[in-house]
Amino acid sequence: MKAALSRFQQAPTAQRQRGATLIEVLVTLVVLMIGLLGLVGVMIQSQRAQLESYQRVQALLLVQDMAARLSSNKAAASCYVFANFIGTGNGTTPDASGCADGSAQQKSRVTQDLTDWRNLLLGAAEVSGTDKVGAVLGARGCISKDANNLYQISVAWQGSAATSAPAAGLTCGQGEYGNDASRRAVSVTVQITTLS
Repeated sequence: MKAALSRFQQAPTAQRQRGATLIEVLVTLVVLMIGLLGLVGVMIQSQRAQLESYQRVQALLLVQDMAARLSSNKAAASCYVFANFIGTGNGTTPDASGCADGSAQQKSRVTQDLTDWRNLLLGAAEVSGTDKVGAVLGARGCISKDANNLYQISVAWQGSAATSAPAAGLTCGQGEYGNDASRRAVSVTVQITTLS
């Protein structure tokens, strides 16, 4: 009996824990959810940056396209200049027939070039059914000329989020997108020289 009593008088040994408690499971789930929410935020930012990059590349292609058109029709280069913008929000069809420079064929080419460029700004490069879907969001194109015979070709569009306004010299689309910090713009300068 003494042996049986001593067995019961010994200090209980620590039992090993089996499985996880409910609190540990909940803490793990909370940590996992915070990590997943962070991952979703990174994915959204990545998609926004990808859209901004895609739109900038498309705008640069449009600017380079018009620069090539203008450079290849130098005799009527001043006919490419217009007071307003073409593209989203301007339904007028370009017409260079009243321009003082160039022959009738060159003016006709200017009208065709500006019409083609307007269609590209509106998304005609890619069509889904009957919808034009290849456009930069809210694209507007501008062509201006200064006293030194420098032509500035610009494309402005709506950014996905407000950042900062484009440089002061890029006025294309200014005031057309609400907050100017939402406006994006790219431009190229072309100098037309006359050889004698």
